[in-house]
Amino acid sequence: LALTSNKGSLDFQLTEDRDSERLFEKVIRKTQQWGTPENMMYVVGATRGEMFKDIRRVAPNSFLLVPGVGAQGGSLQEVCKYGIIKDCGLLVNSSRGIIYAGHDEHFAEAAADAAKNLQEQMAEQLTLL
Repeated sequence: LALTSNKGSLDFQLTEDRDSERLFEKVIRKTQQWGTPENMMYVVGATRGEMFKDIRRVAPNSFLLVPGVGAQGGSLQEVCKYGIIKDCGLLVNSSRGIIYAGHDEHFAEAAADAAKNLQEQMAEQLTLL
């Protein structure tokens, strides 16, 4: 777990030590000693899109699991702008944005449409590689 989307991350994950290294950076640096980009990945919340620059500075080739696109307010475009690498390196998740897309008897169709829309947006981002 590198950097979450929730406001509570401000209490810990973004605190800095004497060398101005933030806790999430320290966690990533330390855990990289335990494995490689091929066998480790980091969870980074999508609501902090611009922070992906900092994540990539510390973990340039690591795979990132990215929850929070959609209902939580994360921007797929921003996540991709700062977090995508030549092999993509992102697994984007939008659970609430899909399962709560509809609130009536047509919820399944609304969820399918939301999932298809997100997939199309992701495909568009991949063309920019």
